[in-house]
Amino acid sequence: MISFNFGHLFFTAHSGCCLLLLLQAPKNQPQKMGWIFLYFFFFYALHVLILRLLSRVQKRPPSPFPALPFVGHLHLLKPPLHRTFAKISDRYGPILLLRFGSRPVLLVSSPFAADQCLTKNDVIFANRPRLLAGKHLGYDYTSLVWASYGDHWRNLRRIASHLLSSTNLQALSSTRADEVHSLLHSLHQKSDQIVDVRTVLFEFMLNVMMTMIGGKRYFGDNTADAEESRNFQEIVSETFRLSGTNFADYLPILKWIIGSRRIERSYINLRKRRDGFMQNLIEEHREIKKLEMRTQSPLSGETKKKKTMIEVMLSLQESDPDYYTDEIITSLMLVLLSAGTDTTVATMEWAMSLLLNHPHALAKVRAEIDDVVGQERHVDESDLEKLRYLQCVIKETLRMYPVGPLLVPHESSADCTVGGYHIPRGTMLLVNVWAIHNDGRNWEEPAAFRPERFLEAAAGGGDGLRYVPFGFGRRGCPGETLAVKVVGLVVGSLIQCFEWDRIGEEMVDMAERTGLTMPKAHPLQAKCRPRPILYRAIRSYSHS
Repeated sequence: MISFNFGHLFFTAHSGCCLLLLLQAPKNQPQKMGWIFLYFFFFYALHVLILRLLSRVQKRPPSPFPALPFVGHLHLLKPPLHRTFAKISDRYGPILLLRFGSRPVLLVSSPFAADQCLTKNDVIFANRPRLLAGKHLGYDYTSLVWASYGDHWRNLRRIASHLLSSTNLQALSSTRADEVHSLLHSLHQKSDQIVDVRTVLFEFMLNVMMTMIGGKRYFGDNTADAEESRNFQEIVSETFRLSGTNFADYLPILKWIIGSRRIERSYINLRKRRDGFMQNLIEEHREIKKLEMRTQSPLSGETKKKKTMIEVMLSLQESDPDYYTDEIITSLMLVLLSAGTDTTVATMEWAMSLLLNHPHALAKVRAEIDDVVGQERHVDESDLEKLRYLQCVIKETLRMYPVGPLLVPHESSADCTVGGYHIPRGTMLLVNVWAIHNDGRNWEEPAAFRPERFLEAAAGGGDGLRYVPFGFGRRGCPGETLAVKVVGLVVGSLIQCFEWDRIGEEMVDMAERTGLTMPKAHPLQAKCRPRPILYRAIRSYSHS
């Protein structure tokens, strides 16, 4: 039997040949160009016939019409993608088969369909598609995010889970507390001024992650040298700019036609800069360890508590240097840095935006903090589980604006069945988490900001697969615990220590920008005024 992939690749190959012939054909030979067009449409008709015959033999999911020659359904993609996909699913159903150029794509938009893919067929869909970002920024598909399912990926996942375990996070809690106090001090200096909230939170989160990873800060006081800080900031900005997919992932012929090799060169140059930066950090840690061995000065108990993630990885390297190479260490640290920064910043910015647009909810969070924590000390991580309404605000934020509106793509490693439909091997899977979270069949008044719904859900027994902001299954996010801790601590601290006001009378613009993490289209700006608790918190911290 001719498979879906074979039939499609057959057509794609001929489409590419036709396109190249058209580009090379002399413009003064219309008869020759006419034959090329005829040749193209003959194979397009043959392609459609093959697909229709296959659909009768193998029950495949519905597919929007039309799928254009060569590009498939790429012409339907309009930002923001999660909303476009939701509209398509509303029309054709929660399980759809799309075609992005040369790639078959399964789009699922319901709890049942997601469960079919990532629970029933979790092993089959545990792989990642081969995209340019994975090749160049994922170390030839060997990093935690891009590695194929198998022993190597399981080992990386085990290490990441260890680094982000409750025990290790607790050991680094003072690091996060230090950065929160630096954040509060910075905002105090901006009192009654317009604050670019995204920038402040972004710098805070990068400091948190880099202090945990490498023991260095890059923003504010007591930072690394200016040149190193500038280089780090440029690397982070370029990484987020190049992350994701581009049309060359789906139309490989574009590399030859419109010069997409420039994109590859950008990836290669960025990887060199990232490698160089992280290698310097690794070498610094090695030099410190050599110095300690030469002077025979053991680490103090407090220093051991703040052991960086690079130190942990270098200890593993001593036990198995052939596996734990510097490249493995670099790739894992960069994954934790990028995954732990942008997503967390976006969630905190959305949460503050929602609260500014809903003053009654903001007042309710503040009243809860004042009641539980009091007026004599600053909120800390141990308070978070008792701040139930704050937790509901964070959950409602993640429901309305999930950290990844479309989960990182998966790919099927074998033929399987999803919802009664045949899904061929090599199909890319997109799970539209935003659609699941904002579907009226799953949630009452999904467009309304109602944190109380999670108090009701807790009383009623939970949310199941209608609420999956960090994904689930084998490839679920290992950093969920850290993200929830940081978001709760920061949002709670900002509300406890400052009065917040919108700029003018207008509501905060809640428009979304397309991206891996669905950032706000317009960065949040607001004004803050210190509350008395801020000064007590600063005094108590300075004496600790």
